[in-house]
Amino acid sequence: MGWKTDWRSFYYEAAPEPDDIQLDPAATALLVIDIQNTYLEVSVDPVEAARWRPFINRMHDTVIPNTAGLQAWAREKGIEVIHARIACLKADGRDRSLSQKKPGFNHLLLPKDRADAQIVDAVGPQGDEIVVTKTTDSALTGTNLRMVLHNLGVRDVIVAGIFTDQCISSSVRSLADESFGVVVVEDCCAAATRELHEAELRIINMIYCHVVSSEEVRGLVG
Repeated sequence: MGWKTDWRSFYYEAAPEPDDIQLDPAATALLVIDIQNTYLEVSVDPVEAARWRPFINRMHDTVIPNTAGLQAWAREKGIEVIHARIACLKADGRDRSLSQKKPGFNHLLLPKDRADAQIVDAVGPQGDEIVVTKTTDSALTGTNLRMVLHNLGVRDVIVAGIFTDQCISSSVRSLADESFGVVVVEDCCAAATRELHEAELRIINMIYCHVVSSEEVRGLVG
């Protein structure tokens, strides 16, 4: 068991094991996506609060502490730590993408200067770490992140954050389409439910990225 055999979908059940991954710290970035205050708010509706409790628990017990540890490790290794958050630039949200204006969960009016739009302190930027603000799911679409990564000499991106089946998946696919090597850290990510989280990891694994644990990713760096 391990990243070479775990998280396989139907498409890759019989595929050979992938080659070893060797990440060069000078050419690698850790991208943490959308771990923001708004997603840790507990609904005043007891039914909704109970429905989201497993997600909130995973965030507090697993994703946030593991991501903070991964960031500390990356900084020590000289890996560039980059942050992405979703927010609108206009107070009325006119600049949001269509996907952020549709009714339902994704209908998100989150002005960039509001407290709930800010990154959770425990995983927030330090020093001159780059923060990109996006108005759609992908951290590359609609931002200058692609150019920034190329200017920094980054070839491989380690991805953490939320939601696995939405902004993580969209960002991973965009990165892969731009020919970056992508590693997704499973225990630094979450979706609304465990089922959605695991299903999406199997969908993106091996074609758009390699899914690893926070312990395994440390062994990939030379």
